[in-house]
Amino acid sequence: MNVTYKPLLPETQQPIIIIGASGIVKDAHLPAYKMAGFKVYGITNRTISKAHVLAEKYEIEHVFDTVAHAVKQAPKNAVYDITVLPDQYIEILEQLPDGAAVLIQKPMGNDYKQAKEIVEVCERKNLVAAINFQLRFASFVSAARNIIEQGLIGDLYDLEFKVTVNTPWELFPVIKQHPRLEILFHSVHYIDCIRSFLGNPKSVMAKTWKHPLKNLSSCRSTIILDYGENMSVKINTNHDHQFGSKHEESYIKWEGTKGAIKAKMGLLMNYPHGLPDKFEYALPIDKNSNIYEWETIDLEGSWFPEAFVGTMSNLMRYKEGSDKILHASVQDVLDTMKVVEACYLSNTSGGIQLNDLN
Repeated sequence: MNVTYKPLLPETQQPIIIIGASGIVKDAHLPAYKMAGFKVYGITNRTISKAHVLAEKYEIEHVFDTVAHAVKQAPKNAVYDITVLPDQYIEILEQLPDGAAVLIQKPMGNDYKQAKEIVEVCERKNLVAAINFQLRFASFVSAARNIIEQGLIGDLYDLEFKVTVNTPWELFPVIKQHPRLEILFHSVHYIDCIRSFLGNPKSVMAKTWKHPLKNLSSCRSTIILDYGENMSVKINTNHDHQFGSKHEESYIKWEGTKGAIKAKMGLLMNYPHGLPDKFEYALPIDKNSNIYEWETIDLEGSWFPEAFVGTMSNLMRYKEGSDKILHASVQDVLDTMKVVEACYLSNTSGGIQLNDLN
């Protein structure tokens, strides 16, 4: 099977200014940019010592004391990569030059109201702005998209995300205390990925739960997205499976009228070290058969760090004119945040009370 899944790289060099020096920058952004040959011109962070550590490790020439200093010294065609927490986005966006290209770490704000404010700033300043939803660009997602676009598995009628793992939330001490933890910071990836295939759902049903032994706002969720009577779309996450690896699961499954695709997301298992991904598809053994045979395709790259090449590359290519669509634009992702908000409203409103039925 001929499958296209690797991102196209920009045709021009656009130096990157990184605002933030968190673990995700060290583990994903910088390794991905080095892999792609992108030039990181400079970095800044509130705790400047962290910026100096990463600058030394990745041979970044400039370390800036403040965002204002970075903007003043940046080349005219610089791309800004914001990797801080959502509360700081608007303050930073206001300091960027009008018309600049900027990639903003997900999620796009703490709630839908803040997401709309972020879009307003970006549009007022004419920023070419995208959100760093990398799962759209993971090799296994891009390969599945290509197979589906070729029509090989027919009409899609079932899309499922299933995650049963033991997530070490202690690696994320800041977001660990967030009142909207699981859906906003984790399942939001799956919501955004689903939207990239199917567009917006008609409605949402969701429930997110705490754990009796953990001080977390939420760590397990079930989300059903309504795309009509034939299209089943669901997300099931359990970050508390601390009973060994035997029954851990982490996958996306697409089912169509002619075949199916299943992608194991190895990153989430034994995090942060991860396990190998696995990409499989099933097609009939011949045109008139109801017998299906599963085949495996060995794909290069994974979610971390390779998918981070895709988000930045798409932004650069859109800025230079070689891509016609900015796939995770702030305007598009505003609808992802609307779905997230709908999930939390559904979680609060609850289900049908049996006592209300006679």
